[in-house]
Amino acid sequence: MMVLDTSEIKADARVYVVSAPSGTGKTTLNRRLVQEHEAVQMSVSYTARKKRKGEIDGVHYHYVTADEFKARIDKGEMLEYAEVFGNYYGTSLKEIHRIQDLGKVPLLEIDVQGWSWAKKRLTNAVSLFILPPSIEALWTRLEKRNTEPLEVRWRRLKTARAEIALGHIYDYFIINASVDDAYVELQSIVINGKNGSVGNAQGRVLCAKLLEEFDEAPWLKQLSQQFADKLR
Repeated sequence: MMVLDTSEIKADARVYVVSAPSGTGKTTLNRRLVQEHEAVQMSVSYTARKKRKGEIDGVHYHYVTADEFKARIDKGEMLEYAEVFGNYYGTSLKEIHRIQDLGKVPLLEIDVQGWSWAKKRLTNAVSLFILPPSIEALWTRLEKRNTEPLEVRWRRLKTARAEIALGHIYDYFIINASVDDAYVELQSIVINGKNGSVGNAQGRVLCAKLLEEFDEAPWLKQLSQQFADKLR
């Protein structure tokens, strides 16, 4: 694979990366930020999957063929990418360049695995990790969706544990106990350029507490047993 060319990304320009476990509210927060502040634009990911009904090219994704996506990888254009259920998804460096050329601030919504790979390549980015106030609160949010079977919700929760375990790779942390409060914090960092109120050291402690809850909470052990019984 070719080495990624990040030289066109302006060293003095702000680039923000936001990640979070599923159900933590990152999409709601990011969309609100972009809607209320024209200076920020969301980076649109590329995908090799087919466009679904109602989706718009350049809004939901940039839709390309698998061969086109692979060619972008070979040319070193992809900041990060992954193959999910046979389809490619990823963030293009050209998309970041495009937003910067408009004089706007790029906002990248990247999953934890993607950022763990891209972090060394996008050294000028400020990375934000949105956390739930507790694992129980996260599970409640997943439950309220009421659109997925128990197996899917349980898999999302286990994935959240793995993602929280990698929280140490982020600069700042936002605890989404209240959407409005979390938004004020996100806005302060991205729009006002301030440091986050929860830095890396304190964020590591918060992640450790969430992991402890996941491993030790009686309600979660009961849920795990319920899931195991369902699969018998």
